[in-house]
Parts: sequence; structure tokens; C-alpha cells
Amino acid sequence: MRSVTGFVRSICGAGALLALTCQPVLAQEPIAGDDPAAAVAQVSEKPAEISTAAFATRSEVSDADLSPDGTKLALRTIIGDQDVLQVLDTRTQKVLATTSVGMEDSMLAWYRWAGNNKLLMSFYLSARMYEVDFAYSRLLVWDLPSGQAFPVGLSRMGIFGDDVIYVADDGSEILLTAQNRFDSLPEVYRIRLEPGAEPEEVQSKQRDIWSWVADDEGVVRLGLGRAGKKLKVRYRPDANSEFETIAKLSADDDKARFWEVERIISGTDRGYILEEDESGRMGLRVVNYATGEIGETVYQNPEWDLTGARLDKEGEPLAVYFTDDRDRIVWLRDKEQQLQERLEKALPGKEVRIIQRADDDSMFLVSSTGADDPGAIYLFDPAAGRLSLVHKFRPAVDERQLASPKEIAYDARDGTKIRAVLTLPKGRPAQPLPLIVLPHGGPYGVRDKLTYEDEVQLLANRGYAVIQPNFRGSGGYGKEFAEAGYGQIGRAMQDDLDDAMDWAVAEGIADPARVCVVGSSYGGYAALYAVLRNPERYRCAASFAGVTDWDKQLSYDKRYLTRKASRSWKERIVGDETDFDMDSVSVYRLAKGLTRPVLIAHGEEDDNVPFDQYKRFMRATKGNKLVTPLVFEEEGHGFYEEENEQAWYDALIAFLAKHNPAD
Repeated sequence: MRSVTGFVRSICGAGALLALTCQPVLAQEPIAGDDPAAAVAQVSEKPAEISTAAFATRSEVSDADLSPDGTKLALRTIIGDQDVLQVLDTRTQKVLATTSVGMEDSMLAWYRWAGNNKLLMSFYLSARMYEVDFAYSRLLVWDLPSGQAFPVGLSRMGIFGDDVIYVADDGSEILLTAQNRFDSLPEVYRIRLEPGAEPEEVQSKQRDIWSWVADDEGVVRLGLGRAGKKLKVRYRPDANSEFETIAKLSADDDKARFWEVERIISGTDRGYILEEDESGRMGLRVVNYATGEIGETVYQNPEWDLTGARLDKEGEPLAVYFTDDRDRIVWLRDKEQQLQERLEKALPGKEVRIIQRADDDSMFLVSSTGADDPGAIYLFDPAAGRLSLVHKFRPAVDERQLASPKEIAYDARDGTKIRAVLTLPKGRPAQPLPLIVLPHGGPYGVRDKLTYEDEVQLLANRGYAVIQPNFRGSGGYGKEFAEAGYGQIGRAMQDDLDDAMDWAVAEGIADPARVCVVGSSYGGYAALYAVLRNPERYRCAASFAGVTDWDKQLSYDKRYLTRKASRSWKERIVGDETDFDMDSVSVYRLAKGLTRPVLIAHGEEDDNVPFDQYKRFMRATKGNKLVTPLVFEEEGHGFYEEENEQAWYDALIAFLAKHNPAD
């Protein structure tokens, strides 16, 4: 294996090596004769037990990127204990080149193609200055034909050295926004992607401007920054014009989001944004960057908020996304819609997405998943009519053993229509079953849908029915439904969870004597509050990273929000009753009355719901043997390490087996 020692001195400075090879030493054999349309035998009897380790195991492949000409696929993957970047031939899946990107003092942040034979790679590196540890980023180019890697940037740069705002189609050059000193404003440099190339300044620093945006021809068109408490926007229509300040907006101004610009097309001031109409429904609309004015509607779904949009290379709308019971895509041109239908026919019953496409449509990178399928990625060669499996995301999880979630709806006690996801255990009759009510986090603007979830499938695999209510305040159902949840934490939002249980009991699905509530973040709060508010309903509760004291949580959030955002967030929580006492719905304040078993877990490094929330609950329940604690020393508001996620699953299943056994 060849090593590139220049990387050591110019970027890492600490002795890390980037090892490269253009031989298939770590090759993955191509999967020949794949037949994705082949029917898979389903398990109708009680399924085999799937291990918690299988559900917690991360996918070996974490990212994939198709080259512009479609001939190569770059994959970030784990082989053995190595974190590597591989380049595969898309038609044979033979490995063309491999590089190790897992090093002690640096971490690969992102990568992307520059032309068809170079890969840009950004690394985070660690440093210490004035007794303070910090991370900084630097850029590396991996040239595949020569097998060489070389750094790109200034000889002296600030913390951010990977802010690439333009890449030439042929991979010859980039535009890089960078500081030439740690304390200076950034400038924009044109850099040839060749060893030792000297940067050329193309945009000098401007007062208050910290971020630059270029158009598709490499012309810097937009600058953003802060002037006091205002968002400052500088703009020009073309390379021959001077920048003008076209807006100074408060950070809380709704128009501030117009300038979260991803792409500007040369020769036009037109762009596209997701924006609400008069009815509160989110649609795709035209925006004029020069004026910030909203124009005509390109696409709007009559029932559902749009969640995203895709533009083509010319910057014109290609597709939009929305979610009803699951994620949907609407192609705005017949060609792509016909291809979508062709792929869905080849992968029946799956949620199929075209992730990337070659510039000439000679190759496509496709994903396939489902509520009962962890998913996989494929390469589709339209000329050969061949769909080839590249990687399954959870190879240890046998999808034949998984349950099939479905969407249901029920009426809350006040008549509000609530949608939910119901998962029944496979191989068991749908008659009074042990039930898990699993509320989502957020709580606002978030929702559950028909998608694969490890925790849901684990619970179903162990014999539990699982219901995930999209209580009022959840996202995706329009402004009116979202606002119906404002001020309803611990009130109507909690009623919606109780009503989900009542629906399942009335349908003959759930045994009313065997119901527990499980959740994370806001869902963790709702689980704890359920057994305190209605202990007669629930046998137990399990909470990961749950809020226990709303007053303290609001004070904590206030530190990270603007004044207006903080006030808005508090109004959502408290509602119109300005004298409402949040202590009356805070589990920390009510915990002394706990009469049901509780599993409570938290990460010590949680910066979303701080660990102090856990400690408050534990102090309030000191000596109560109904409480089972679980602490993760090096985790935050989720699981980074798979062994910790498995530990949570093991603790949860053991807790439920003791207090609400499935059999």
C-alpha cells in the first residue's frame, strides 16, 4: 500500500497516514444475478427472536456517491475494524481503489466527486490552544488515476477549511471560502485541483459578511452576515455588478429563511422555497433573490404539507416530496415518473427513491426501504435493464421475521381526528395483546409514519402491539392541527395518548390490563407523566432522555434561542393560559406520588435535554424501588455507540418482561 506523507505535515501535523491502493485488496464481490422482484417467503407463524444486537448494529455502509458520468461509486464503509472509502466500478462492482479514512487524530466529515476522477474529502482534526480543545477542518483531494492525495487550501487558514461553494463540472477547480487568519473575515479563493496549486482570490472580505454563495458558473453572487442583531444580505445579479445590501433582517424575521440558499442559477434571480399559503399549507413557490418577494406556486398538495423539493442541473423543479402515511415523491416530468414506476414494479411494496443519477442518465443510485424492511441500495443500469444490489443496511435482521405496520385513525375525546401507526406482532392473533403506547419526540412539527424503526420492530418481535399516535401538535397535517397542540402538553396532547389506548381496547387489539408507555425526549416525558396522571391505566413506563421539569427546560432552552424564538417556544408550551403552572404537569414535581414501575435512562452529555433533568427526577424518587435507573456516560440525546443502544434495548426488554410480560 502506498502512503501519502505530505498529508501528515500539511494537514494533520500529528502523524496520521492516509493509505491508498488501486488494487482490489478489500474488494466486495459483485452480486450477480440479483432478482429484486423475486417474492420473499413470509413467516406466518410466530417469528424467530431477533437479537437486540442485530437491531442496534450500524450499517457497514454509511454513505454513497455516484460519479457524474455514472461509471464509479464511492462508498464509505467499515471493513473489519477499518473505516474506509472505496471506489467501485458501477457495472462490475469491482473495487478500483480504497483509502483508509479512520485515523486517531482526524475524522472524515464528508466527501464528494470533483469531476469523474477526483474525490474531495473534508477532515475534522483536533487541536489545543490556550488550554482549550477544538476541532478544525481541512480539505484533501484524492486523485484516482495517480493514486495521490494532496491538501487544498491556504497555507494559513482559520478553523473552517472545507467551505466549498462551487466545483467545476470537469473537476479542474473549486471555489473555497476561507479565513487567512483565525480572527479575519472570510474571502473566496479559486483553487486548481492540482498538487501545489496557488489559490487565487476572487472575492475579498466585506464588512460583516461571513458566508458566501456562488452560482452554477462559479460567480460569487450572495453574501450573508451579521450587523449587530440583524441578518445582513449582500447580493449582485452577475459578475459585472457591484454587491448591494438588499436586506437587514432580524434573526426572527420570517424572511430570514429565504436566504438559506443552496443554489443560484446564472443569468437569473429566481429561486424556489417551501412556503405556506393563506391556508397554512406548505407548497413549492418561486422566490426572487434580489427582492425577497414570493411569486407563483409551482406545486402544492391539497391535503399534505410538502417536506422537500429537488431541482435539476439547470435549477428547475424536478420533484417534490410529501408524507401521508409514508414518504412520497411526485416527479414533475413524465420521464422521471415513468422511471419511478418501473423501479417500483421491480421492487414491489417498497418505498423506492432515486438518490442520484449520472449526468447522461446512464446509471442511477437507488434506495429501497419499507416499514417492514431496513432497506438497501442498488445500482440501476437502464440500458441493460439491470438492478444490482450494492448493500443491505441491516443484513443481520431477517425482514421475513418483521411485522408490517399500518396507519390507522381514531377520534380523540373532543372529536379531533388523530392518525397513528399500528404495528401488530407477527404470528399472533389480533386479539387482546400487551400494548406499548410509543409517543414520538419533538413534540411539535414531528410525526411518525410508515417507516422502518428498530425499536418498534424489536417490541413487535417480542410479542407486543405498538401504537404510535400522532397527537395534536404533530407535523405534516397542516397549520391548524399543529397549532391545536400549542399549550396542550400534559393536557389534550396527553389525552390523545390515552384515547389511543382506548381505541385499541375497543377494537379488541389491546388488553387494558397490560399497557405500558415508552418514549424518548418528549415521548419520554409523556411516558413518565402517563403513569403519574393515570396510574390506573398503565402498568409501567420507560423513558429515555425525557423532560422532567418544564420550567427548568424552558430556562435552559432560552440560552440558545433568540428573544423572539424563546418567547414563541414558551407560548407553544404554556399556551394561552399565561398563568398556567407548568409544575402541575412536570413529572419531577409529581414524582413522589409514583406508584408504577419506571425505567428512566439518560446520557450524561445530552445538550438537548440536559442530564440535570434526569438527576432531578432521581432525587425526587430517592428510595422508591419502583425506579430502575440507567445512565450512559458518553452519550447525548441519542445513541452514538451501538453497544449503548443495545444496552438500552436489553434493559427495556428486561423491564417489560418483568412488569408487562408478553406471554
